[in-house]
Amino acid sequence: MKLFERTGKMALGSRLRLLTSKVTEDAARIYELYNVEFSPKWFPVFFVLSEDGEKTITEIANEISHSQPSVSKIIQEMTLAGLVQDNQDSPDKRRNVVALTTKGMTISEQIKVQCTDVDLAIESIISEARHNLWEAIEEWEFLLDEKSLLKRVQEQRKLRESKDVQIVEYQEQYQQAFRALNVEWISTYFKMEEADYKALDNPKEYILDKGGKIFVALYHNEPIGVCALIKMNDPDYDYELAKMAVSPKIQGKSVGWLLGQAIVNTARELGASKIYLESNTILKPAINLYQKLGFKKVIGRSTPYERCNIQMELEIK
Repeated sequence: MKLFERTGKMALGSRLRLLTSKVTEDAARIYELYNVEFSPKWFPVFFVLSEDGEKTITEIANEISHSQPSVSKIIQEMTLAGLVQDNQDSPDKRRNVVALTTKGMTISEQIKVQCTDVDLAIESIISEARHNLWEAIEEWEFLLDEKSLLKRVQEQRKLRESKDVQIVEYQEQYQQAFRALNVEWISTYFKMEEADYKALDNPKEYILDKGGKIFVALYHNEPIGVCALIKMNDPDYDYELAKMAVSPKIQGKSVGWLLGQAIVNTARELGASKIYLESNTILKPAINLYQKLGFKKVIGRSTPYERCNIQMELEIK
């Protein structure tokens, strides 16, 4: 067990397999103790058939959360052992219906006596332990069904890597990156338009000198994302969130989220009450990001962009 003290929680799967191995080894000996010729791995399938009667392989697989090939293999082994038979009473030979044989039903009665002793033995372990493993397993199963371990690791990786992303205000040295990132992004999905060239070729004149802001995301000091907060001459909106672009080489580092937060926080500091943006619904990750930031769909406004088919607003609180 000292190995697991060194590895930490990284070896959770290995530790669970070791515990499973211990329990399974004892389970085989327990069947021998009760003179039952039975393999522990058969038990879930056997239990369903003993409780519910005949079932198809698909029904059994769904009930015990195993794959159909796994259940089929177990059924084959139990058939060789004389515990189950298939399609004996089924009028539809295309459905692989299985049921316990007379021998299987006899063993079922034997196992019921054994199960009583096993249940009491496990209860004794629970009473001696500081933590109830049975309840903990049920809770873990629920939590992992809600969000898998893989998803949780992806989130932690994203969080860790996002800490290496730095959001800075625009300087003239970032003009080329501001243009290049946007041209790359726009050209990937659409075509460059006149309004794009105005902002990207002259960001100081078109955005900064009019009271706007531009933010740059740096990853190890390299510009990987940009976004602008453009001052609007509009009675309904103070600023527009625009020209957000993130390098496709950088994935999973929350760059868009960090840039969006910088834009919203800056607008709030500048006293803005509403921010406006334009996008396209084919950009599902971008739309999801805007919704996460709090933007909601609006209609009825004109736009200089052919590619725009959705407009959104955010009320600053």
